[in-house]
Amino acid sequence: MPIIYEVTNYCDPNAVKTLLEYMTNGHLQDMINTGCFTLAEFEQCSPTQFRSRYTTENQQFIDKYLAEHATSMREDFQKHVPRGVRCERAFFHVVAKFQRA
Repeated sequence: MPIIYEVTNYCDPNAVKTLLEYMTNGHLQDMINTGCFTLAEFEQCSPTQFRSRYTTENQQFIDKYLAEHATSMREDFQKHVPRGVRCERAFFHVVAKFQRA
C-alpha cells in the first residue's frame, strides 16, 4: 500500500503569497523529479494553513528521499519562503483504499 508524506504549513498572513508561489511554481514538481514520489498535491486548509501530500509506493522510496533529497529540499524551502511559515511533517501508511467504480 502507498505511503503519504505530509507537510503542513502554518503561515503568518504576510507569508501566504510567497508560499503559494514557491509551492506551485516549482517545489511540487521538484519533489516529483526526485523520483521518489508518484503524486504531489497541495491543499489549502484555511486562509493561513496549507498541506502538501506526496504519495510514494513503498518505504524504500521514503528512505531514499530522506537519505538523498530531504536536506537539500528543506534548505531550498528555507531559502525561498519567509520565516513566517512553520512546518510539521508526518508519514502515513495507507491501510485501506476505496474508489467509486
